[in-house]
Amino acid sequence: MIRGSDLSRFWELLQRRLGWTPTDQDGAQTAAVLTERATAHAMTEREYLNRLAQSGWDSETAELADALSITETYFFRHGDQFRILREEALPERIRAREGQRVLRLISVACSSGEEAYSLAIEAYRARPGSDWIVSVTGVDANRRMLEKARGAVYAEWSLRETPDDVRRRWFRETGTGLRVVPEVASTVQFAEQNLAAEAPMLWQPGRYDVIFCRNVLMYLTPAVAGRLIQNLTNSLAEGGYLFLGHTDSLGSSPEGLEVCHDGGTVFYRRSSPTPRPAPTQATPARGETTPARRVATPVADAYPRALDLFRDDRFSEALDLLENPGDIREILLRGVLLAQSGRVAEARDTAHRLMEIGGPHPDAHHLLGACHELDCADQAVGQYRLAAYLDPAFAMPRLRLGLLSRRRGDDRGAVAHLQPALELLVREEEDRIVLFGGGFGRLALTTLCRTELEACGVRR
Repeated sequence: MIRGSDLSRFWELLQRRLGWTPTDQDGAQTAAVLTERATAHAMTEREYLNRLAQSGWDSETAELADALSITETYFFRHGDQFRILREEALPERIRAREGQRVLRLISVACSSGEEAYSLAIEAYRARPGSDWIVSVTGVDANRRMLEKARGAVYAEWSLRETPDDVRRRWFRETGTGLRVVPEVASTVQFAEQNLAAEAPMLWQPGRYDVIFCRNVLMYLTPAVAGRLIQNLTNSLAEGGYLFLGHTDSLGSSPEGLEVCHDGGTVFYRRSSPTPRPAPTQATPARGETTPARRVATPVADAYPRALDLFRDDRFSEALDLLENPGDIREILLRGVLLAQSGRVAEARDTAHRLMEIGGPHPDAHHLLGACHELDCADQAVGQYRLAAYLDPAFAMPRLRLGLLSRRRGDDRGAVAHLQPALELLVREEEDRIVLFGGGFGRLALTTLCRTELEACGVRR
């Protein structure tokens, strides 16, 4: 018989490890899991709790997530939200992303993947042309469910609310169930993620056009739920859409979000910053002439000032400062700013200009690789390989090659690039970290490398 003090301690550890708040009213399920996991390790409940309280037992945390998480889901669950996604959110985001031609969506606590694939199907159907990229991420702490999600095969019961025409177009019969068609399945990647843990690469500022995070907040402690809400808000693109579960509410005026209503359905949009008034030009008095437009000239010390603006995500101001770049560093920074602003064609032209000025230029090839990630992964790989060849000490292209290999499911290739990237990051030039690190510093990028290597089975 488990003592009440042991059960209370177990809940405290679950809160600390996973950010979960007690939902098991009588504690029967939780007590059963405690006994089961202690027995699996040939320990008493008290010994197990003492070990769990120590750091470094991440594998057991994952086992607890598997044992205790709620996994019920199905395709196109809560149809009103998918109707709003289809009729309003995706058309609006397509207009906003016309310059980049990429849609990014994420399913938080995706369980066995039905929600993530539902998002991918809707986005794939909505894209204006084949040159648009659809990228969907599904995250969950339950490894067993993620393994099922990656298989992309489901029983009839998971499609119980899927329209017949959607079923015929986007699923194929197999001997074991219904498989999501490859062109959609290839747009979805799944990642194991404990929502109580830091994940800077997942929650990149302004990354996602649409976030589904449904019926999650109610299971989290207030502190973890608060951090998650902040992450969701910050990682939404300006004008992006957030859908929560019917049990979740952010109140009437959540910071950074607009509350929207469609019938009985509530959803949220990322607020747009208040635009700054355009500068006015005084009308010349009678008899005066309007001054001729001044031709832009290089600004003294423009590079460090523009780099500081870049660090603060003030891209437009930095571009204004580098309107007439005076040296190679300024041209490169301008190219990166153009890419970050969605002006990819101009960024590519800038990279080619760099190569014309100074011959082979590893940073220019890396910039080209970043541009090609939006439309042609194979070309991106070629540019990153050339950047790494031209400068063997350049860590960033190695990191990108490793992440692209992971995206393709090539763990062996990922390790071949991530291991040298991890070693090179220690000595990487600070400016390169700023320019090509996606807003993350040396420590965060090093942590990302280690995490991806561990996911490939390499312990560092």
